[in-house]
Amino acid sequence: MELSRLIEVARGDAPADLVLANGRIVNTFTGGVEEGNVAIYQGRIAGVGDYTWGKEKVDVGGRFLCPGLIDGHVHIESSYLHVGQYARAVIPRGTLAVVADAHEIANVKGLEGLRYFIDCARRVPMEMFFTAPSCVPATALETSGAKLGPQDVRRALRWRRVVALGEMMNFPGVIGADEEVLAKIGAAQGRVRDGHAPRVRGKELNAYLCPLIGSDHETTGAGEAREKLRRGMRLMIREGSSEKNLEELLPVVDDGNYHRCMLVVDDRNAKDLYRDGDMDAVVRKAIALGLEPVRAIQMATLTPAEYFRLEGLGAIAPGYWANILILGDLREFRVEEVFYRGRRVARDGRALFSVRGPKSGEMTGTMRVKPFRVEDLSLRAGSRATFPVIEVVPGQIVTRWVEDRVSLRDGQVVADASRDLMKLVVIERHRGTGNIGVGLVKGLGLKEGAMGTSVAHDSHNIVVAGADDRDIYAVAKEIEGNEGGLAVASGGKVLGALPLPIAGLMSPEPLEWVAARVEELEGKVWVMGCRVASPFSVLSFLALPVIPELKLTDMGLVDSTRVELVRL
Repeated sequence: MELSRLIEVARGDAPADLVLANGRIVNTFTGGVEEGNVAIYQGRIAGVGDYTWGKEKVDVGGRFLCPGLIDGHVHIESSYLHVGQYARAVIPRGTLAVVADAHEIANVKGLEGLRYFIDCARRVPMEMFFTAPSCVPATALETSGAKLGPQDVRRALRWRRVVALGEMMNFPGVIGADEEVLAKIGAAQGRVRDGHAPRVRGKELNAYLCPLIGSDHETTGAGEAREKLRRGMRLMIREGSSEKNLEELLPVVDDGNYHRCMLVVDDRNAKDLYRDGDMDAVVRKAIALGLEPVRAIQMATLTPAEYFRLEGLGAIAPGYWANILILGDLREFRVEEVFYRGRRVARDGRALFSVRGPKSGEMTGTMRVKPFRVEDLSLRAGSRATFPVIEVVPGQIVTRWVEDRVSLRDGQVVADASRDLMKLVVIERHRGTGNIGVGLVKGLGLKEGAMGTSVAHDSHNIVVAGADDRDIYAVAKEIEGNEGGLAVASGGKVLGALPLPIAGLMSPEPLEWVAARVEELEGKVWVMGCRVASPFSVLSFLALPVIPELKLTDMGLVDSTRVELVRL
């Protein structure tokens, strides 16, 4: 693009490529709406005003023009979709930029996984930015497929499209001034540094923020949110498939702090993207909960753009990229047309672009499970009268640590559906160690059978919950045989599966097919008694040892507050 020519169009001395006429333009700088036309030249906005001279003119008939939505924190892998199909899912919904934390694929394939994502991003009509994974693995209490040190972080931050240090999940390491953790933060000197600090408050929060960590998306309580805002953090208000924080945190947003609050998705699976939407669904819910529409849009556009220093994004203004949404009503927030760099790429929920299949050969073949037997899934209680149990908290990824009496058979702990106690198993799948962590989970509601997934944050070993060891075994073997994925079994037979052979995390299949399979599998586990929404998304977080209070990895039960293994 010739800057001089853009300026000429802005002056009115040359024709625009496209003029969007008779629009009501959402101004994310002032928080208002103005009437006018938008002149676009070679993908950028030349001006906003009374422009009429253009090679093409589209009369929007008084509809609203809004900048493309920006998801400031997302894990593409959690959608189960490869990058092209993920783009097909979110672009028609109005998401035209993402800041993706790629530590999921990096935990499987290291920096090779991040490079794969960057290569895929070149082929889709949206702005894809990435963060350099800071915690691969997040702790030493699980087995991952890769390990990234400070030099790896420094290398990744030199790559184009990598805009920040990824979420610093090892908050105990920061607070305790761990040498390697601080070296990773030091490698990102002068760059944005994303945070991850669930329930960290008081002096520990002060310690965590000393390295100028800038944001948090793990806040679940209003008091915690206000304290973090007062201490300088930007608040990412999250609403994903299994993480529902919007209703609790939205009352914290006010005239004094809204510009430091942003809406994010974090993790949303293919079915939810296809049925409910992406960032548009979060904006819509925020408005329904009482947030003024333009403010909701600001929190999903300009705020993340300014935080991540995404030049030319987040507003409809001269020199900015012409990433523009057309809507009939701001309160309903139903995206009717989508323009990416001045080109229409979606209309009425349909993508107007095609995507090529993924080049994923180097990302397959990641299942390296040491052979095991049903008997290897046993759990002995020893002399304990009670046993530590992971209790699911509805709508959250934090869990409760409860002590409960166990049911025994031949001296072994067994699931007890009458008391909603299921067996939980994590099977190491990267290095063939043979590690199998076994515990108990409460709150899933299963009455029979088993369900499992290899999308198990953050090291992505195989995690299975069930009422019967035979079914747990059947699910695990099906996932292994499919090179990753989701599976359901009952009566010793597999009832359904979704293969995810790309790093054991993503499918090469179209969005519609993947969404239908997720919906089908969820239906099967609900029939088996499961009572949580997005059950596979919930299951995927039961192995995440940096989220309180109690989790399970391939090495055993983890006290996630102290970040140490539980001695049984």
